Amino acid sequence: MFMAVCSAVVLSVSIETDAQEKTDSLRIINLQGVEVEATRATKTTPMAFRYISKEELKETNFGKDIPSLLQFTPSVVTSSDAGTGIGYTGIRIRGTDPTRINITANGIPLNDSESQYLYFVDIPDFASSLEDIQVQRGVGTSTNGAGAFGASLNMQTRNFSYTPYFIVDASGGSYGTHKETLNFGSGLLGNHWFVEGRFSNIGSDGYIDRASAELNSYFVQAGYYSGTTLLKFITTNGTERTYHAWDYSSKEQWKTYGRRYNPSGSYTAADGTTAYYDNQIDFFHQQHYQLLWDQSVSEAIKLNVGIHYTNNFGYYEQYKESQKLYKYLLTSENGSKTDLIRRKNIDGDFYGAVASVTYKKGGMNANLGGAWNKHDADHYGTLQWVREFKGGLNPNHTYYDNNGKKIDGNIYGKVDYKIYKGLVGYVDLQYRHVNYKMTGSSQEFDDNHDQRPFAVDATYDFFNPKFGLSYAIGHGHQVYASYGIAHKEPTRNDFEDQMAESQEVMPQSERLNDLEMGYKYNSRYVDFGLNLYHMSYDNQFVLTGAQDTNGEMIARNIKDSYRMGLEAEIQVRPFDGFVWDFNATLSKNRAKNMTLNVVDENWNETPVNVGSTHLAYSPDLIFNNIFSYEYKGWKASLMSQYVSKQYMTNSNFQSYVDEATGENISAMIDAYFVSNLDLSYSFKLKGVKRITLGATVYNIFDETYESNGSCSMYFKQDGGKVKAFHDGDAGFWSWSTYSCQAPIHFLAHLSLNF
Repeated sequence: MFMAVCSAVVLSVSIETDAQEKTDSLRIINLQGVEVEATRATKTTPMAFRYISKEELKETNFGKDIPSLLQFTPSVVTSSDAGTGIGYTGIRIRGTDPTRINITANGIPLNDSESQYLYFVDIPDFASSLEDIQVQRGVGTSTNGAGAFGASLNMQTRNFSYTPYFIVDASGGSYGTHKETLNFGSGLLGNHWFVEGRFSNIGSDGYIDRASAELNSYFVQAGYYSGTTLLKFITTNGTERTYHAWDYSSKEQWKTYGRRYNPSGSYTAADGTTAYYDNQIDFFHQQHYQLLWDQSVSEAIKLNVGIHYTNNFGYYEQYKESQKLYKYLLTSENGSKTDLIRRKNIDGDFYGAVASVTYKKGGMNANLGGAWNKHDADHYGTLQWVREFKGGLNPNHTYYDNNGKKIDGNIYGKVDYKIYKGLVGYVDLQYRHVNYKMTGSSQEFDDNHDQRPFAVDATYDFFNPKFGLSYAIGHGHQVYASYGIAHKEPTRNDFEDQMAESQEVMPQSERLNDLEMGYKYNSRYVDFGLNLYHMSYDNQFVLTGAQDTNGEMIARNIKDSYRMGLEAEIQVRPFDGFVWDFNATLSKNRAKNMTLNVVDENWNETPVNVGSTHLAYSPDLIFNNIFSYEYKGWKASLMSQYVSKQYMTNSNFQSYVDEATGENISAMIDAYFVSNLDLSYSFKLKGVKRITLGATVYNIFDETYESNGSCSMYFKQDGGKVKAFHDGDAGFWSWSTYSCQAPIHFLAHLSLNF
């Protein structure tokens, strides 16, 4: 891929001129945004949303993944397995986990159809190719792909440039972190044609031991423009190789090994010492193709059609100790258990089409659109090595092999209509059809050692209506209210994890009723927003705190639950150069009539209703504060985030007892307050439009904190009360583990613009 230019600075060589900005007319900009316009909120849409422009992304895009770039937007909590924001990262919005967040690029779904998770590590440096991101909180507007249950990330790739450009970026700093990016564009050739591209290389050793990441990607777009027509072909590629760091570590392990300890890949060597498997990695290659046609039929009517295809291939490899051979379809004279190295593979295709037509005239803005998408993937497990296995191992030995197919279709219509001066009504209706078919053998076995089939044939039909009003009161004031219903099907993991426990209970689809009310004020010096929300769920999937045998987080249906809160945003510009941004979320996230399985002395389970409990991974308070100041080329930004404590289970227990030692083990993620400082200086030299030199210091106050974790526990009756405990003799591993984040660290950056 692209060779490293330097590992300690950011170099940006940009051949862009003011003429480019002047030449790009509003007509062209509007045409280039047709492909996402139908699925986006507008200034009169009665919902909570936030734009992040390419300029805002550029100010923080020095190598960290997209979740880290969105860290300071309202109601957002991010996590990083490696502790540096590079590699496997996650995002939760209003407490909702990533499988319930809808993510699109140019209106085309990016969520994996089966897991419904977008692993941002698979699209490294995608932010460098974005025009903007719109973050919608709550049910949001109707969109394509997976249902939105906490938020939607609606991304638009870069608009083409009228003038040629060539940009080179590189960054480097702590923990061997570096990023190199090459951007180029032809400008408009012959007044009609253009070609643009990006090549990126990102690497990091990670803060956590061995949590390295090697990420390569490219983005190319080419097309034709003729005033009323834009035809654009896009292909983007991502390849990642990361060492596992998702097992996390316990506070007990920190006492011996320190906070950077990574248990992934550990095993007992022949001499009795602890060793670590070198190839405990995750490898994934993803190739995207999009063909987009935007057409202005008239001043009032615009048409968009897009077709897409994505190929996915990858695996993760694990050293596993003392594995039961029958679970790998093996037998041996040496015993029933042994060490082995396994690979879990996926090879899949995702393709489909999206389309929309937009009508704008007078007081009406109407959209009609829809999509049809199909996912077809093979999942299979292979063995690379087995310790002391007689008879030889077939190099093609496969111990599970199944196929997953999913068809996802939807049609929607939405209207903003000016009812009266300043009063706008909003109606958004969507019908969605989903069909899952999973066939083949699973990795689960019953008590008779018989392999369970992966047999799922499920169909879901959802109707998702949304209604609202927006009213502009005088100069700069606006109030709004909306009510929406959304549905969501289970993920592949939901089916698989439930299968490990029981084949008699199937995961249920979930339903969300979302009420939003807000107020906005905009003036020359102050922008202010206040949003109240109440999200009531039926059968909401909520993370339990436990991890499955693959290391992925387990979710379960909770019959009755809700998320309610108050979101506030303010931006103050009291004088030239100074900006104060602040946002905060105060929320209450609860399960109602929560049931815990209580065990007796014979480990028989009895369900017990414990009433209202806190939902896992849902902090009550989040606030973000940004001070920024520019003066004669100098710019300084201090960005801070506070996240209150989080429960790691839905049981309401903040700790549990280790019965072997009598010690109380925490089941919480502690509150944290983290700040980043960015300093830069811009100046001119002869022949150079602008030079910018700077550095970003992350976690400047050296906060010791954890952003994520896992936990599971048993429950028993003691004196008429339910108590949480752990019994190591029961063979159930349930120590609380945590994802430790890096202390103070930095990245330096330099920009040259010609």
